[in-house]
Amino acid sequence: MATYTPMMQQYLKIKAEHKDAFLFFRLGDFYEMFFEDALQAAKELEITLTGRDGGGERIPMCGVPYHSSESYIRQLVAKGYKIAVCEQVEDPKQAKGVVKREVVQLITPGTVMEGSMLDEKENNFLASISQLNDASYAVSYADLTTGETSAAYVGRDFHSVISELYHRPVKEIVVCEELAKEKQTEIEERLNCTVSFEGETGISREESYLIKDMPQDLVFVFGRLFHYIKRTQKRAMDHLQPVQVIELNEYMKLDMFSKKNLELTETLMKKGKKGSLLSVIDATVTAMGARLLKKWIDRPLLQEDAILNRQSIVQGFLNNFLYRDEFRDDLTSVYDLERLAGRVAFGNINAKDMIQLKASLQKIPSILSLLSHFEEPVIQTFVQRIDPLEELEQLLDAGIHEDARVSIKEGNIIKDGYSDVLDEYRNAQTNGKKWIAELEQKEKESTGIKSLKIKYNKVFGYFIEVTRANLTHVPERYERKQTLTNAERFITPELKEKETTILEAEEKSIDLEYELFLEIREQVKSYVNKLQQLAKDISELDVLQGFSFIAEKNGYEQPGFSTERIVRLKSGRHPVVEQVMQDEFVPNDIIMDQNTNIFLITGPNMSGKSTYMRQLALTSIMAQIGCFVPCDEATLPIFDQIFTRIGAADDLISGQSTFMVEMLEANHAIQHATNRSLILFDEIGRGTSTYDGMALAQSIVEYIHANIKAKTLFSTHYHELTALERELPTLKNVHVRAEEVDGKVVFLHQVKEGAADKSYGIHVAELAELPQGVIKRAQLLLDEFENNDAEDLSGQLSLFEPEQLKEPSVERKASSPIEEELGQMELMEMTPIEAMNELYRLQKLVKR
Repeated sequence: MATYTPMMQQYLKIKAEHKDAFLFFRLGDFYEMFFEDALQAAKELEITLTGRDGGGERIPMCGVPYHSSESYIRQLVAKGYKIAVCEQVEDPKQAKGVVKREVVQLITPGTVMEGSMLDEKENNFLASISQLNDASYAVSYADLTTGETSAAYVGRDFHSVISELYHRPVKEIVVCEELAKEKQTEIEERLNCTVSFEGETGISREESYLIKDMPQDLVFVFGRLFHYIKRTQKRAMDHLQPVQVIELNEYMKLDMFSKKNLELTETLMKKGKKGSLLSVIDATVTAMGARLLKKWIDRPLLQEDAILNRQSIVQGFLNNFLYRDEFRDDLTSVYDLERLAGRVAFGNINAKDMIQLKASLQKIPSILSLLSHFEEPVIQTFVQRIDPLEELEQLLDAGIHEDARVSIKEGNIIKDGYSDVLDEYRNAQTNGKKWIAELEQKEKESTGIKSLKIKYNKVFGYFIEVTRANLTHVPERYERKQTLTNAERFITPELKEKETTILEAEEKSIDLEYELFLEIREQVKSYVNKLQQLAKDISELDVLQGFSFIAEKNGYEQPGFSTERIVRLKSGRHPVVEQVMQDEFVPNDIIMDQNTNIFLITGPNMSGKSTYMRQLALTSIMAQIGCFVPCDEATLPIFDQIFTRIGAADDLISGQSTFMVEMLEANHAIQHATNRSLILFDEIGRGTSTYDGMALAQSIVEYIHANIKAKTLFSTHYHELTALERELPTLKNVHVRAEEVDGKVVFLHQVKEGAADKSYGIHVAELAELPQGVIKRAQLLLDEFENNDAEDLSGQLSLFEPEQLKEPSVERKASSPIEEELGQMELMEMTPIEAMNELYRLQKLVKR
């Protein structure tokens, strides 16, 4: 067995405590990795793999420069890895043996703090899941970058846990090791998250402010998360805000299927923002406003008063749109106050961040002045409660230099006049360098050496340099220091004395600036809670001014709400599709009174049934987050839940078929919907045989009608189901109009009462340019279907003949002499006049 060097033994001991992380082991100006870490990091980062003598064997090694380590850490974190940062924690000059090293921070996907590793418009949540004593689940969240924390009961069904976490910006989930392995796997695969483990769950008395008035079992859940944060970050988390207990039954519930199918924040195909609801209604101009909007979309409101409160602010901004536009302009100068406050508390804020904080605070008086021009009382409440934090702005203005460097250990970050002692040091440096310049001029004159220079480097300090040609003029008082090829360097006692004064002043100046910066940071830290409240107010106003801007731009109207479950949308539009189609989009009414719960929608594929269904769901979500909606007039119920079964993508992760996914989603809706819910079912039953599918579709419609009574849009190709209108009092047939013109189908995209007269399926196939043989054969089979009794179809249909599937051939007559001449002409080689002459000659032949 190899005997490792003391340094490698130190490495192995620390690595044993962080087996699930890359250990970035500080050696001089590099972070080094060894053994398996080196092999894997070299592959992931595409860096050179080398080796090191570890005492008897060659150890794999790779490293990254300390000063540029952030980019490498970012790459590894983006791939879901953890990094344990190991630093020297004692002065090498005072060390006896190997310099003491410790892990000072564990960087994980959920605990990233550096701005370059974050999406500024998205939270970076760390979450935890715990199973309580009654077998139900609860979750908690923390965003270290903003200090937000929350917790919620979820329920007994693990699917509800996944739905709660789905589409939320959760990068890492903390669980106990006892959580079933299949559930851990489901978290990793469905949510694409890193799973970490934590056993401790307690909260100390000093930290009790975080959990004030919380139920004890939620304290247990948050405690697991908090212990993980303390263990990995190894520093105070003073910026964490008291835990907000989220009552999920106070918000519209959107399960995983609905969030995905409705493309609220990302599209199904490209997994990007463009083409989602978020892309259309996001007119925020601050990063914190953009993050808040995503939270609102994730949790639409159920309390009408809270919705109307938001609407009144939107209307207020609309009523005075000139001041609103000025307000938008001012907001563009406000930096990310939430994350700046987090960096202050975390201790990684730099002078540039301080300048951004000051610039943001300097805009607040102007923002308050603009808000005072709005008449709406609810906007005036913001004017009354927003604290401009003038003392903090004055502190930053007096202390931090406008052109401060990013590094806080290289000087030039504190303004002149802030510290008398610092000013003295700077004066000594300035006067000393002036004295050096004057000395150089004096020595030139006294020696007669015009090329004499006084220079400086870090090895020799200040020195006098004389070229070899002028050495005969050097006075005896010069003390030789270094000989070069073409010159010699000298010092004098007077020069060394002044050098000491200048360098001491420079060194003391840099050290003092660092100390002063830390003092300012501590003072700013006392404002963290006020900064977080200011950020909340500004971000809320930003979202609502954005709603006003979008309403004006896209022609949205303020919706009203009905306690009698009335749906009344006049000329409603799909908010996303209309942006693509613009003037070509066809608006439609959706009118469902107290006596109508189900629309049975028929019509051909590609006619707009799914668009019609989705636009009601998206309009409802927009209404319940306080946004105006795309229509001429809107009255809506406040829906407690939205369920969708739209689309038919196989669930490849769990190996489930299209039909199984369809049934699981339908079952989830049927089991959880209430009479206050909205259900969208698109062609239920199509994944199985015709009769099975039709039977299931009818049974589901009847069940919803009799037992749930939810507002439901149910599209189908089973035209036989339209007969249900006579049997089910609250069901109404509607159809999407299409017309046949010259044998071609024309989609009108208009939804009208009554059932569709035919499906136009073969016309749609023809539009898709299927071979004519297939189209003709399908038409023959359709004719047979329509002329036979359904029960005997299988026995009466004729088998296809291979000839029927061939492309139609065209019989050709014998070519005429004129046609033969045309076929032989080289038109591309003729001049225009030659072609005209030939055409004239052929025309005369035809006329004969």
